[in-house]
Amino acid sequence: MSVVKSPLSETDLKAVGDALRGALVDLVDLGLVAKQVHWNVVGPRFRSVHLQLDEVVDTARLHSDTVAERCSAIGVTPDGRAATVASQSAIGTVPEGWIKDGDAVRVLVDALGAVIVRMRERINVTGEPDPVSQDILIGLTADLEKHAWMFQAETA
Repeated sequence: MSVVKSPLSETDLKAVGDALRGALVDLVDLGLVAKQVHWNVVGPRFRSVHLQLDEVVDTARLHSDTVAERCSAIGVTPDGRAATVASQSAIGTVPEGWIKDGDAVRVLVDALGAVIVRMRERINVTGEPDPVSQDILIGLTADLEKHAWMFQAETA
């Protein structure tokens, strides 16, 4: 049951809702992963990587709220519960304990890469049925790709 009447057909609502809910899961996990690495990074590049990780956290949190609110606006309940995130995220596990700065960068390159691949798939899925949701996904993917570029530049 939805208390919000969707402007989308049932078929379109399912496709767009799945895309948005998947995006929310990946964004919530990206924020958690970046914060976990942020707390545990060590090494000569500690300060720059530490600060860069907080930028990823801010981006993930900002966009996760936008995506969740878009879900609600079209009549889909957002689901950012821990169990949902743990079972559906595209991001691999983060090592326990201290993480050397170079390893921290690699963790973020991998995490961002996994999320970006799925976001681009979601962009394709939402284009026809809901350009508004597609636009949200395009904007957040651009921000994630900028972070990915910056972390990849750390490995050059």
